[in-house]
Amino acid sequence: MHSFQVRVRYSETDQMGFVYYGNYARFYEIGRTEAFRDLGVHYKNLEEQGIMMPVMSLQSRYLRPAKYDDLLTLKTIISKLNDKIIVFETKIYNQDNELLNQGIVQLCFIDKESGARIPTPNSILELANKSAV
Repeated sequence: MHSFQVRVRYSETDQMGFVYYGNYARFYEIGRTEAFRDLGVHYKNLEEQGIMMPVMSLQSRYLRPAKYDDLLTLKTIISKLNDKIIVFETKIYNQDNELLNQGIVQLCFIDKESGARIPTPNSILELANKSAV
C-alpha cells in the first residue's frame, strides 16, 4: 500500500465546490505514478525503453464529495499483475479519514513504435514480487 497526499485546488472543483468528477482519473494517475516510483519504476524510464502503458479500463465509485482545500490521501495498491495486465486500486480519503472515492484502473503494456501489446516487463514483475515479500 502506497500513500500520497494532495490538496484540492480551486480549479479542480465545480460550481458546487466539489471536486469535478473528471479529476478523479488524475488522482488515480498520481497514486499509481507515485506507487510505481516507490517501487523504483519510473514512467519516464519505461518510455525511454520504448514501453507505454495505456489505460484499458477505469472504474470509479463516488461515496462522498471531496471539496476545495481538502487534504486528500491517495492509498494505492497493485491488486493484479500478470504477464498481460497491471491493475491499480486507489482509495481516496479526506483529512478526517473518511473514504470518499474508490478507483480501479487496468493498464497493459505496448511497444511505443509498433503499438503492439507486449508482455509485462520482467523488471516490473520482479520489483512487484520483491515488494510483496
